[in-house]
Amino acid sequence: MAKRVYQVWKGSNYFFLGGRLIFGPDAKSLLISLLLIIVPVTVFCVFVARHLRHEFSSYNAGYAILAIAIIFTIYVLALLLLTSARDPGIVPRNSHPPEEEFRQEFSASVEGGRQTPTLQFPRTKEVIVNGMPVRVKYCDTCMLYRPPRCSHCSICNNCVERFDHHCPWVGQCIGLRNYRFFFCFVSSAMLLCIYVFAICALYIKVLMDDNQSTVWKAMKESPASVILMAYCFISLWFVGGLTGFHLYLISTNQTTYENFRYKAENRINVYDLGCLNNFMEVFCTKVKPSRNNFRAFVQEEEPRPPLPTTREADVEMGDQDQRMKVEDDLDFGGDLLKISQRHNIEDIEADIRSRGSDAHHHNSSEADSVLGSDRRAPNVQSDVRNSSWRRRSGSWEIASEKSNVTENRSHVAPNEQYQ
Repeated sequence: MAKRVYQVWKGSNYFFLGGRLIFGPDAKSLLISLLLIIVPVTVFCVFVARHLRHEFSSYNAGYAILAIAIIFTIYVLALLLLTSARDPGIVPRNSHPPEEEFRQEFSASVEGGRQTPTLQFPRTKEVIVNGMPVRVKYCDTCMLYRPPRCSHCSICNNCVERFDHHCPWVGQCIGLRNYRFFFCFVSSAMLLCIYVFAICALYIKVLMDDNQSTVWKAMKESPASVILMAYCFISLWFVGGLTGFHLYLISTNQTTYENFRYKAENRINVYDLGCLNNFMEVFCTKVKPSRNNFRAFVQEEEPRPPLPTTREADVEMGDQDQRMKVEDDLDFGGDLLKISQRHNIEDIEADIRSRGSDAHHHNSSEADSVLGSDRRAPNVQSDVRNSSWRRRSGSWEIASEKSNVTENRSHVAPNEQYQ
């Protein structure tokens, strides 16, 4: 049975409902975030908002306090799930490197000074963004050139478009397709903290007015209000500071990753379109559809022939050099044989001339016979060898070699007759 994409997904994500929901590998931390929101709001509704239902008689305004708390909490939880359970902008990884980017270069070998071909792969390349060149890097894991503002998340093991950061509180990467919901979640959580803090303070004021007591007595009557105010005050520093920081990032069209990494380099921000246009780009543009269909069936690709590696190219060149070396050694050995034979003949002739005049004719005839036999054998052997060498080089010069053999034999014959 054919498998679906989410079943063979190479990233570190978790999928639910047949691939309809995608979470990060630390999705369990999402439960902590849910508890940090649901538990305080539940305490607020039971111990604070419920007692304020009849405090405002006109139009039953007390019920509105409870209703707003519940509806606003549901809205925050929905934003949290939209941030955590959707594709943040994952770039589909390739099954093989882009072959069009390979280039073959020649590098000098240290041993023989020869040029060996090596496959070079450019690690970066430049693209034009808003009229400015931007350098993009090659991802070895996903085997692709990352689009501008894309980065590889080491936790999710995916390349994410407009990567902002990986948020452990939502258990998901924050990128192109969920950054809007992430900001709305953080800012809404900040407003929820302010709302709960304000209503708790209002309830303590109501207790003071009803009982004509001091603040301390009112706080003793409603310890839940005190705990909620302390909790919201601490949380407000976190979500409030995060909201302010991302407002600055949106106004300058930066990501958290870019702000922390390139802040010291004083780079020109080629993505800054002006404060108003930057906000319009984040909140008023259509969310791009996902580039992954996690529920689609996997299509098996035909096996591709492997690209030649540097080692294979070196082995092939080494075999050719070895064959050339053997041929050169044979040629060199033949030349040495000729030289040695020529030196032997010259030594014999010098020995003949150094003998006395009394045995001149007799010794010369013997020397000639020896000389003729010595000349005849090497010349025949060398002629046969020379013919093979010239045949290998493409020039057939056998006739001249045969004439040399004939001359050597004619030179031997008169000496034999004289003897």
